Amino acid sequence: MLEKLFKLTEHRTTVRTEIVAGLTTFLAMAYILFVNPNILGYTGMDKGSVFVATCLAAAIGSILMGVIANYPIALAPGMGLNTFFTYTVVLHMGYTWQIALGSVFLSAMILFTLSILKIREWMITSIPLPLRSGISAGIGLFLAITALQNAGIVVDNSATLIGLGDLTRPNSLFAILCFIVIVVLEARRVPGAVLISILAITFLSITVGISSFSGFISMPPSIVPTFLQLDICSALDISLVSVIVAFLFVDVFDNSGTLIGVLTRAGLVDEQGKIPKMGKALLADSTAALFGSLLGTSTTTSYIESVAGVSAGGRTGLTAIIVGILFLLSLFFAPLASSVPAFATAPAMLFVAVLMISELAEIDWKDITVSAPVTITALAMPLTYSIVNGIAFGIITWTLVKLLTGLYRDLNATLMILSMLFIIKLGWLHT
Repeated sequence: MLEKLFKLTEHRTTVRTEIVAGLTTFLAMAYILFVNPNILGYTGMDKGSVFVATCLAAAIGSILMGVIANYPIALAPGMGLNTFFTYTVVLHMGYTWQIALGSVFLSAMILFTLSILKIREWMITSIPLPLRSGISAGIGLFLAITALQNAGIVVDNSATLIGLGDLTRPNSLFAILCFIVIVVLEARRVPGAVLISILAITFLSITVGISSFSGFISMPPSIVPTFLQLDICSALDISLVSVIVAFLFVDVFDNSGTLIGVLTRAGLVDEQGKIPKMGKALLADSTAALFGSLLGTSTTTSYIESVAGVSAGGRTGLTAIIVGILFLLSLFFAPLASSVPAFATAPAMLFVAVLMISELAEIDWKDITVSAPVTITALAMPLTYSIVNGIAFGIITWTLVKLLTGLYRDLNATLMILSMLFIIKLGWLHT
């Protein structure tokens, strides 16, 4: 049955290899079980409920990817997207988490429709690769400043906006130690480096009395506080269009970059470098995002950590299904998740930021018409505390620079339309 479903022989793999690959991928991305409830908890959402929603969304998404596309790619609530959900939409813009979930649902519905109509594939190719790299790096910088704030390393400063926190505080010291451990373990290619580091620092902080221990295993918490609590009607307000577009765009670019990176590493792209079942993979991704919003979590997307499983030999959807099963089993570890303090998850966010910022290495820095818009995109996100603003400034700058320098071949109708919409959104046509 497994041979028929996943074509193991054709992909030169075995059931044992796929199981090992699934476990490897799970260990690499299981940190989201601790990080996501901590981040979304700042909105007032019940952390136990978010933990269950995270487990279920990751399980459903990964299994859908395995069954529909037969790709070794796991899904879970995305880093960057959860930060945008909490710190921009709820805490900065002032919307309730129910309305934010409604926005996630609407963006997922649009993604699902675009995937069915194969428009999403066209969208991916419409945005220049350098701008996509700039958006990814900008989200990384946004994650970085958020992580440093949560760790108490960066604090408010009335004179300079931000300043250095008190590094003698235990929270900051533990966060710094955790980040160093993550980097060292990752450099030594230790599977599950992020997860190991989070758990090690958590137990160390419990041992010295800085944080409390809630236990290891119990029955899963109730999902009722977040299940079907999304406010779709309020999310239809015109003021939330830019938020929905941001969720939409970030997921489109993040997911496409992950698909290309992981599947290229797995040797599953064709001779032209195209992904044979891109449509199916995007359909699985958008369906998972829909389920996630209904369960009570931010946008679910493909995880670059799937590369870990691919490196272990994973080549089929069986790898993703194994990951999904492991996320279901994780439902019983809610007490452990509630024991993890914010200063233990902040370093994981900072580490993901490092990975995302590395996208800037692909930029042609000698071409000022490329490097300027990319820099503006990346810097605008953390400095305006908004992923939407970063995307807006980046696309507008790219369009104007290319237009005024006569490089029309680098423009298309999508960029022109988006630039006009963002200019209207920023209110420049009314001043």
